[in-house]
Amino acid sequence: MKWAEVSIKTSHEATELVAEIFHDLGASGVVIEDPELLNDYIHSGLWDYTDIPEAKDIEVVTVKAYLPVDDELDDKMRVFKKEVDALVARNVDRGPGDISCNEIQDEDWSENWKQYFHTEKVGDIIVIKPAWEQYEAGPDDIVVEMDPGAAFGTGTHPTTSMCIRELEEIVRGGMEVFDVGTGSGILAITAVVLGAAKVTAVDYDETALKAARKNIVQNQVEDRITIGRSDLLKQVDGKADLIIANIIADIVIRLFDELEAHLKPNGILLASGIIGDRIADVTESALAHGFVIEKVTEEKDWAAMRIRLAGKK
Repeated sequence: MKWAEVSIKTSHEATELVAEIFHDLGASGVVIEDPELLNDYIHSGLWDYTDIPEAKDIEVVTVKAYLPVDDELDDKMRVFKKEVDALVARNVDRGPGDISCNEIQDEDWSENWKQYFHTEKVGDIIVIKPAWEQYEAGPDDIVVEMDPGAAFGTGTHPTTSMCIRELEEIVRGGMEVFDVGTGSGILAITAVVLGAAKVTAVDYDETALKAARKNIVQNQVEDRITIGRSDLLKQVDGKADLIIANIIADIVIRLFDELEAHLKPNGILLASGIIGDRIADVTESALAHGFVIEKVTEEKDWAAMRIRLAGKK
């Protein structure tokens, strides 16, 4: 299958908004090339960047998404440019705004990035290990083995790593969990290995669901994870102790309309994928729906928020 790699050079401020535009066009996920994060990883010694120089210009972020090459592509590109231009009218710094589109084969973008994804201990006990690497686990390590393929979620991006560390604190034995926008399935799997009894993992994109199913089997947790296609929680029945939503701010805000009907009385929403500038917007929506913000964790301009129904502790 042929894909169009659509790339835009933008600002930190516009990153999440650009990701939302891509999402609305049907992209299953985005690749964010943030030079600040790149420099941090180079200096961390955790990844092999021997051939990659330190980034000098840290103000320009490159956001990429992959769209199928079909009869709708030209219209989608016109809509994308129009929506990006409209950011200026909203007083958003879109950065350079340079857009490019290159046709590639499926295997080119699902395989080449693997040279940069290595085993990493993300939390106090959770270790994320690529399926193709060897790792000798320590006595306290819990290893989650991943091959994200074309789906978002390796555990190394702050939005995911913050969620993993929060899950280490939140998850208790016997919990029921919903994972909204599961991507590669990494957070659903993490919840199970930390003790959750049952996880319902949903995504709207079939590519993500395919990757998640593979990873669930790889980690031998298919008996505790049910996976399916859903627009947010619309196709999910019942209530959970914990709902995970590592998506973007505007989608989290949409989720509040469905949240109370799917959370148990003492339930928690763990929301991530929220750029720092949008914390106030998510907070405002949470309060308007009768929720309170229990905790906000920030890392590299991204935030994870622990949210609970007001009066329930």
